[in-house]
Amino acid sequence: MITVRAASDRGLSSTGWLHSAHSFSFGSYFDLRHQGHGNLLVLNDDTVAPGQGFGTHGHRDMEIVSYVLTGALAHQDNLHERTEQGPGTAATSGPPSPDPTEAPTGILRPGDVQRMSAGWGVRHSEFNALPDQPTHFLQIWIKPLFTGIRPSYAQKNFPPSDRRGRLVRIASRKGEDGSVSMNADASIWAGFLDGDETATQVLNPERLAYVHVAKGMLQVNGIALSGGDGALLDGESTLTLHNGSDAEVLVFDLARR
Repeated sequence: MITVRAASDRGLSSTGWLHSAHSFSFGSYFDLRHQGHGNLLVLNDDTVAPGQGFGTHGHRDMEIVSYVLTGALAHQDNLHERTEQGPGTAATSGPPSPDPTEAPTGILRPGDVQRMSAGWGVRHSEFNALPDQPTHFLQIWIKPLFTGIRPSYAQKNFPPSDRRGRLVRIASRKGEDGSVSMNADASIWAGFLDGDETATQVLNPERLAYVHVAKGMLQVNGIALSGGDGALLDGESTLTLHNGSDAEVLVFDLARR
């Protein structure tokens, strides 16, 4: 069974400097029909104004993946150990204020994937590193396998050329295929599809899958989707992505909870 989650039906929120579309309930947006899909709990499509961002705030016991579509996302955190693999509470609003307890951990650009294991607690800030253009990114929250672990980050670059015409695993439980590892029973793939390019994937019908079209258009098992649309898959054994038009897509393999 495939259920389409249309971009136009998502929850919307705006603070002036942040415009968000929520595929699932988040913050002030609540919809009993859309409380996540399996262990995928949050998928926020965020656009941050130049020089603005999320001030220092805390998270715990959540796997959070940041995926930049355009622009540059800078962040700071209070961790001193992190992994370059190449892995809560609501954020305060307004531009971030420098915190002497935080150390800069870099800037994410298109092609970069960052995983944060919030574990027993982490404090960080995120903001648009560009002074003259917005930054557009996806914020993804996945239920962790184990709670109360040591917080950590991991980050890796996946060049667009490697994802051209195919799906590349970018995050997984054990870092399979060179992906970023995470404390979750899930995997995420990303790819670019255009024209006659086709990507197929075998699915476990005992698990769930989710497809998010970040931009462009394509067909998911024959169903046409456009930028911002999602598809919830349950009981499907095969995924075929085809007839793309400048499409950037993410595919999730998920536990039922």
